[in-house]
Amino acid sequence: MKIVTLVENTCGHEGCIAEHGLSVYIETKKHKLLLDMGQTDAVVKNAEILGIDLSAVNTVILSHGHYYHSGGILPFSHINNTAQIIMQKKAADPHYNGERYIGIDKAILDLPNVRLIDGDMKIDDELFLFSGITGRRCYPQGNRKLSRMENGQKVPDDFAHEQFLVINQNGKHWLLSGCSHNGSTPFKYVHGQVIQAAEYRQKAAVISH
Repeated sequence: MKIVTLVENTCGHEGCIAEHGLSVYIETKKHKLLLDMGQTDAVVKNAEILGIDLSAVNTVILSHGHYYHSGGILPFSHINNTAQIIMQKKAADPHYNGERYIGIDKAILDLPNVRLIDGDMKIDDELFLFSGITGRRCYPQGNRKLSRMENGQKVPDDFAHEQFLVINQNGKHWLLSGCSHNGSTPFKYVHGQVIQAAEYRQKAAVISH
């Protein structure tokens, strides 16, 4: 398996653009995929510098509905309009940091290859998505400023729009997370009911942003 960070808060390769956000390129035996897309077209520019052909990507996973993880989707769609883009339905809801809108660009929802899901999803024998994390282990204090809209009013964000990617490869299970806004709770779920339901029972190797 190959994993390359395309966008992150720091610049790890000369000429690449650093920005607040995340985008990770992953190659498995069956897939060329992206986890998140940063906040601008930096993902496209950095991929070109690093020699990664984004037109060959077949799957995009959006970890949650914030602009600094989804902003590169529209620039990406100009060079690749066939890769399935999978996000939770609630990722499309409005999200705020105080009074500032931090949700996704609504134009993303008009893309024909966007797939909105509700809950867990087994993509194939390599890729599995799970959501519904409600714990508060190592809960980030910055979350207190984050909210979502419910019945026309802002309420504290419960991060039901967040999902996590499990990759089954070479006898191991790799758990990848965008922000883990609900803390480190997802990592104990690797041996929990969610993963067991998909028959993911082996010891996991964990990568988290």
